Amino acid sequence: MAGVAVAGSGAAIRSRQLWLTLLALSMAGMVVSVQQTVVIPLLPRMMAGFGVSVDEVAWVFTASLLVGAVATPLLSRLGDMYGKKRMILFTVGLLVLGSVICAVSLTLPVLIVGRALQGASAALIPLAIGMIRDSFPAQKVMTAIGVVSATMGIGGNLGMIVTGVIADRTPSHHPVFWITAGLGVVAIVLIALSAHDSGARAGGRLDLVGALLLSIWLVCLLLAVSKGNDWGWGSPQVVALFAATAVVCAVWVFSQLRLRAPMVRLDLLVGRRSLPANLAALLLGFAMFGSFTLVSSFVQTPSSAGYGFGGSVLDVGLYALPSTVTMLVSSFMAGRISGRLGPARSLAVGAAITAAAFGWFAIFNASVSDLIVANTLQGLGFGVAYAALGALAVQHVPMDQSGIASGVNSLVRSIGGSASGAVTAALLTSITVAGTAVPARGAYVLSFTIVAVSAVASVLVALVAAAMARGVPEVG
Repeated sequence: MAGVAVAGSGAAIRSRQLWLTLLALSMAGMVVSVQQTVVIPLLPRMMAGFGVSVDEVAWVFTASLLVGAVATPLLSRLGDMYGKKRMILFTVGLLVLGSVICAVSLTLPVLIVGRALQGASAALIPLAIGMIRDSFPAQKVMTAIGVVSATMGIGGNLGMIVTGVIADRTPSHHPVFWITAGLGVVAIVLIALSAHDSGARAGGRLDLVGALLLSIWLVCLLLAVSKGNDWGWGSPQVVALFAATAVVCAVWVFSQLRLRAPMVRLDLLVGRRSLPANLAALLLGFAMFGSFTLVSSFVQTPSSAGYGFGGSVLDVGLYALPSTVTMLVSSFMAGRISGRLGPARSLAVGAAITAAAFGWFAIFNASVSDLIVANTLQGLGFGVAYAALGALAVQHVPMDQSGIASGVNSLVRSIGGSASGAVTAALLTSITVAGTAVPARGAYVLSFTIVAVSAVASVLVALVAAAMARGVPEVG
């Protein structure tokens, strides 16, 4: 009996330790998501404060995006090789350092440097998913991934609220970054005290040539996509960037195929088991980025344009609270849903609900109640879909490759988000109210429809993944 009691006590301690680890990872994930969105509403204010053009101030966002794209696969691979906890602490440390630089910045170049350092924290979510797969029992993995994945949406909404509250009280952007620095320090302490590495190490040496080539073609691709509207899609700069992307990517693929221990195993990107998860990530990334930018702009459009609510940045965050609540609830339900349906079918369910949310707002957008219904559905859909996507990305890969597999999936999702920003920006600037530069209601309706179609496409991809997964055992 005494032995049973000791075993039971040990299991309870182990369970408590795991949930403390989940709390720490969720806190860190939320800080990363907050820093990604707090800057978006502040860009017009920064443009006026620094006396710079729209193109120049846009680098505050673009620098973070580019560094995040490069850092995600690199740090994910290093996490597999040297320990995910070490890399998580490193990424959050860069976020804190970048936040402090932004908080004391008096010029735009210094602010951009700080934002670039913050961007490296994008690697945290795939590292956290890899750590969860290493540490948690199989029946708890889906729920834990769901909670961490939900922080992307929850943190994004909280970032809008934080920015809105501060924007109403001070013209300075500095307080926002002091807040992210403080939250980052709290996350570092929690992770240092609670998280433990327990997975297998990949071993080997880092493929520096592969890392450099990957970095070059990713920067070229994302720079072309993010700047295409500003520079012109047929401009020499954009055409040259796309050409460089194709050439360097081809060289990178050739180098990865020749190495015994490459930077990225290509079967983790386009293999039979991984391709559906990455295609779904691309499509859901497109949808999620659209949810932040489109809804925010629509809410802040003055009603004199014939639509919109004339809301503030704070209003945007408050209207998104239903999404925050339903996303958190559905992320806790994700494990139970996956247990019955499997990750692929769970992804299809979540993506279908997400498509319904955007379809609703494309049709019904005349009142705040319409927005609340759409946001409620959106949070429910994203909560289920992103939990399933995180599990699907690592379901069929060896344990010592879980970090890079999740990192590749996260990277593809970021590319989808960048494409969404380019497409919707082009629509909003080309379809305007007569005689003004204000986007017409039809531009938003078309944009929301495209986002809904993207989510529907993700449903189809998930169903294909479910069909392909029949009889295929999980690796691990």
